[in-house]
Amino acid sequence: MGFDFVLWSWLTFALPIQQQKLPQQFVDSKKEIKTEQKTGVASFYHNKFEGRKTATGEVFDNDKYTAASNFFKLGTYVKVTNQSNGKVVYVKVNDRMGHPSRMIDLAEVAAQDLKFIAKGTAKVKIESVSAAEGKRQILAQKESETPRNEL
Repeated sequence: MGFDFVLWSWLTFALPIQQQKLPQQFVDSKKEIKTEQKTGVASFYHNKFEGRKTATGEVFDNDKYTAASNFFKLGTYVKVTNQSNGKVVYVKVNDRMGHPSRMIDLAEVAAQDLKFIAKGTAKVKIESVSAAEGKRQILAQKESETPRNEL
């Protein structure tokens, strides 16, 4: 090793690196969360799907707050609002659906919360939410659930 290499190594690695200042636009800007919103018709899963695997590999259970949709990415948490009565429910999209005229297919527990079991379908507004918000709201929904045998 020559003296030049040793000097270069020392200058390169031993001296502190000067940090560059970021342009002010990057310092001041806050991260914007993109929220996707759609409206359409919601339906609910038939009992024949109970116990079958979903597109994500999870086993379908009508008592879990999940949904099927071809309009949102798998794993997306969404807030579903029944436009006729204002009822709201949060679900995780974990499956795809075969019905082209429907926006979302909800688990039965979610359809019950939105109060459209008797009609079979409902006009809804669907908004994507963060995973943290979706998980928190689903837990809150589960905690406030009334046992079915008391209905």
